[in-house]
Amino acid sequence: MAVEQEAAAHAKPGSEEQAAIQEQLERLLANPRFSHSRRFPSFLRFIVEKALSGETDMLKERTLGIEIFGRRAEYDTASDPIVRVTAGEIRKRIAQYYQEPGHEHELRIVLPTGSYVPQFHPPGASAESGAISAAGEDLPADRDGRGWRRWLSFAAALLIAAFIGGGGVLLWQRLHVAAPAPDFWTPVLNSGDPVLLCVADQNEYSDIALRDADAPNHQMTMHDNLTAVVIDDLNPIIHIAGILQSHGIKYSLRGEGATTLMDLRGGPTIFVGAFDNAWVLRLTRQLRYHFANNADMTKLGVVDSQDPNGHSWFVNRIQQMATNNYRDYAIVARFTDITTGELEIVVAGVARGGTIAAGEFLTNPSDHAQLQRIVDDAGAKKNLEVVLSTRIINGESGTARVEAVYYW
Repeated sequence: MAVEQEAAAHAKPGSEEQAAIQEQLERLLANPRFSHSRRFPSFLRFIVEKALSGETDMLKERTLGIEIFGRRAEYDTASDPIVRVTAGEIRKRIAQYYQEPGHEHELRIVLPTGSYVPQFHPPGASAESGAISAAGEDLPADRDGRGWRRWLSFAAALLIAAFIGGGGVLLWQRLHVAAPAPDFWTPVLNSGDPVLLCVADQNEYSDIALRDADAPNHQMTMHDNLTAVVIDDLNPIIHIAGILQSHGIKYSLRGEGATTLMDLRGGPTIFVGAFDNAWVLRLTRQLRYHFANNADMTKLGVVDSQDPNGHSWFVNRIQQMATNNYRDYAIVARFTDITTGELEIVVAGVARGGTIAAGEFLTNPSDHAQLQRIVDDAGAKKNLEVVLSTRIINGESGTARVEAVYYW
């Protein structure tokens, strides 16, 4: 009987069941436990869609590491447990979702402990066999919800206690600097000079909508000279600024349109953005890997100046706009510029998803081991450049995958 149940759980659902599962998947991903993350939705969507298409052979640790997190085919799963860690966190979040009031009558998507193949159960099925705890273990169902409420009360008490007395900011800093920054950042952190964050900006916005203080639903349009930043660029900006601030490094933020050559001579500069940041296009032009495009700018990408007829990585903008599912590319570089004599760091994607993935590659603790290996391989060579790719699904970027590395 147990074998029959397991086979049924792994069987490919029918078309109506698939539609119901897809609808439930979207509910899960819209919940704050998933919607506030980029990594977890990509992972959960991938494994559910592969299960629905019957491609369960793709749901193995090494394959997931390659497809979702951009690891190389030969990567060591023992020393790089990114797939296991992510799956464990997703199990916790799924369990917490179904323990919330109002979800008890929904179809249940379950990721069993020790497996990457999701199972799908009708409403109430898992309540009879037990719920999944935050640790991914089978527990008796908490039928009256008292355990969940106790957990919420305990968590709330901890948070309130942490923030009362002025400890909130310190708690946030401790949580976010627990993992040491890899050696990639050492030259910046040891420079002793303030760091400039030069970000892509847009100057064509001339109107701003202001809300009435007494009637917020009422708006008035006011003409103004606005400088805007693309919201997707804020992801790497915030994380990089967090590293600098946690190490006591002073920094300033400036749009590329307002940045001068004199500014770049004042110390290290970190550039965010590519085709909307003129400084990045100028500075990377001298590097082996640099940005390029065709005449009508329908294809944007990265080319290898030492192998012009060989490797190149391009995004077809027509496909990008039409499907929102494509592979994006980025350049991460650290080098001393011959013009300014200062250290420059580039975090730039061909499209927005590439910039997000590049920023996470440089700041996310789960990528530190891979980034550290690249720095170690450089040895005494201080300058390095990395070409990254990332899979974009429904506009959401996945983890960066290393395509090429160069040291000098």
